Amino acid sequence: MTQSIAILGSTGSIGRSTLDVVARHPDRWRVHALTGHTRLAELAEQCRTFRPARAIVGSAADAQTLRGLIGSEGRDVAIDHGPAALCAVATEAEVVMAAIVGAAGLPSAIAAAEAGRRVLLANKEALVMAGTLFMEAVARGGATLLPIDSEHNAIFQCLPLEGADRRVSRVLLTASGGPFRTMSVERMATVTPDEACAHPNWSMGRKISVDSATMMNKGLEVIEARWLFGVEPDRIEVVIHPQSVIHSMVEYVDGSVLAQMGNPDMRTPIAHALAYPERVASGVRPLDLAAVGRLDFEKPDLARFPCLSLAFDALRGSSGAPAVLNAANEVAVAAFLDGGIGFGDIARIVAEVLERVDAAAPAELDDVLELDRTARAAAHEALRGA
Repeated sequence: MTQSIAILGSTGSIGRSTLDVVARHPDRWRVHALTGHTRLAELAEQCRTFRPARAIVGSAADAQTLRGLIGSEGRDVAIDHGPAALCAVATEAEVVMAAIVGAAGLPSAIAAAEAGRRVLLANKEALVMAGTLFMEAVARGGATLLPIDSEHNAIFQCLPLEGADRRVSRVLLTASGGPFRTMSVERMATVTPDEACAHPNWSMGRKISVDSATMMNKGLEVIEARWLFGVEPDRIEVVIHPQSVIHSMVEYVDGSVLAQMGNPDMRTPIAHALAYPERVASGVRPLDLAAVGRLDFEKPDLARFPCLSLAFDALRGSSGAPAVLNAANEVAVAAFLDGGIGFGDIARIVAEVLERVDAAAPAELDDVLELDRTARAAAHEALRGA
């Protein structure tokens, strides 16, 4: 029997890769819903190809535009708009790919968890902003939670079924080091958005590419790992691995280290999570270790990547601090991509907001969203003073 799938954020890189895997297995999955925000022409093409029951966009005007773009080929697609519609489709399909980038993806991811769906989590902000609340929603709804980030999917594959219990001594998150791994700190201060988005190994959206260049992305993944696997911050380490062949590792108390390896292609973790505990073809080319030739490792340079230190500080601070970190970073990265600040200003703005905002522990989702709004306002204020 086929399973229905809703792909939240279908026009992003994860969404497109998910559709690629799904298209290879029409006997296993059928697309129930697709959602997009600004790439309406691409969403229309996806609707014509996959014929979902529903498509969700941001506004009524966008819904009208999408209807015109789809044309008669997609007349059976029901088009809706807004956050409520997004949360609704997250509860309707059996499988939900939560791939909306940033804080915007949090409510729909929680809705899917509370509805007890099989949640494929690519939206790390759901755990960064609301780790306790999200994991409580997973438990309350009886949802199956499977990580999509290549690092967390690798850890999931290397852990015992019981998770990161006391047989596990360390979780080792690998990082490519991004495009500026060997660049001087002085030169990094002058890099352009296009340079920051030129990742050496992965094809990603611009915001995530900048996060990789600052290593904030790895810091957010550290916070995500803490909640996904119930592992304390002092048992999580980051190691630079430029080849991006080993996606992460788990060290056991007997000295054994298990690593998951593969070519850097998001279709591998997507296929793993879609079919778990089975395995299906993903379309990823086989790994040729002889061609790779060598595997290098080094410690991250925190002077070069202060955002990584800020993420660890937030994780060890109050439970609301990661939400503040995430909000400030989103605002700062957007300003950098728009040419409003320099690359080095991203970490400075985030640090300033973490100092200024009272990150009280959120008791419910509304508290998280209010903390997010407060931190964004503080970040915009910091930008005005930049």
